[in-house]
Amino acid sequence: MQTTGLNLPTGLKRDRVRDFLLDLIADKEPGSAIPSERDLCRELGVSRPTLRAAIDGLVHRGILIREHGRGTFTGPRKVTQVLAAGSSSFHAPAAEGHWLSRILEFDSAPATARLAHRLQVSPADLVLRVVRLRTVDDEPIAIERIHLPHALVTGLEPDDMVSGNFYQFLRTRFGVDVRGATQSIEPTVTDEIEAELLDVPQHAPALLIERTSRDAGGRIVEFTRSIYRGDRYRITSELHFDTSSG
Repeated sequence: MQTTGLNLPTGLKRDRVRDFLLDLIADKEPGSAIPSERDLCRELGVSRPTLRAAIDGLVHRGILIREHGRGTFTGPRKVTQVLAAGSSSFHAPAAEGHWLSRILEFDSAPATARLAHRLQVSPADLVLRVVRLRTVDDEPIAIERIHLPHALVTGLEPDDMVSGNFYQFLRTRFGVDVRGATQSIEPTVTDEIEAELLDVPQHAPALLIERTSRDAGGRIVEFTRSIYRGDRYRITSELHFDTSSG
């Protein structure tokens, strides 16, 4: 990439440098060094401040890591969750890596008005609230806050939620056959407690994922709000376009 001679605003130059860097590191292994700032400036034909601003942005996102006195290196590989399109919806194959959970909270209480509405239960009904720290290959990735109608999972124990496929467990142990969910994903940042649990700086980029799950009969069986590390987790999907109309 050469930007020499192009009368581009500084922001657009930085975008071009960022895109070049993303292409440069796309096939590199985690921990690989990138060329020096001097060499990159010479190759790209940009100033040192423009290059550093682009690198700073990738460091903030966890894509690159600076090590004082050593240089800049590619960050850890992200855990990828694929959403695959079916005929009328998406299904989610298992995400990469070895997933385990540490149970932080496990208790039941009457549903609040908000939870009663979410789960379509009476405010007097008991709701089981489970907070668990999810790890992949021994590294913290997410905090899940799970809410389940207590009557559906009477007898559920914390150890039941440490490993394995939870939805498969619900089906075989309690006859709760989770078949679909409505899920939303939006950007957020970590608060002080989340940052400590996820081993990231406070206000680090994160993904807020809310999911309402239903069984085969359409009954709501779960509401979950999760915080995923933005530097280590990504979601991909395939899109199929309707070509029958303009």
